[in-house]
Amino acid sequence: MKKDETAEVNLAFERSCYPITNGLDIFGDKWTLLIIRDLKLGKRRYKEFISSPEKIASNILADRLKKLEAADLITLQSYQQNPVRYEYFLTEKGENLRPVLAAIVSWTQKYYAGTKVFPPVRRRRHLHEIDQKPLES
Repeated sequence: MKKDETAEVNLAFERSCYPITNGLDIFGDKWTLLIIRDLKLGKRRYKEFISSPEKIASNILADRLKKLEAADLITLQSYQQNPVRYEYFLTEKGENLRPVLAAIVSWTQKYYAGTKVFPPVRRRRHLHEIDQKPLES
């Protein structure tokens, strides 16, 4: 490995090279996995994330969305130009967190009776979406 490549790899580690540490650096705060959960359930727009029952503050949501985009876990696509507004989508890397979420749900349901799983978001199809093919899972 060349010197430049070593430096690039080391910059990816905020605290250490251990997998759990690095995972927690990305999604170990109080809000990030909830945003990923909402994306998995079909939420796409800022106001949909804000309406989640956990009541994330707008400034925290904006910060976490930026961090998720920087980590290549989400991508955004504008749906309105004036003012510019975006829809958020999980990337392949973000989609690959599905087993992590499933493990958390399974563990929580085993040890905390009465916890509930949210149903997927039912979306209305807008005119501009009719000709688009659905994304394959």
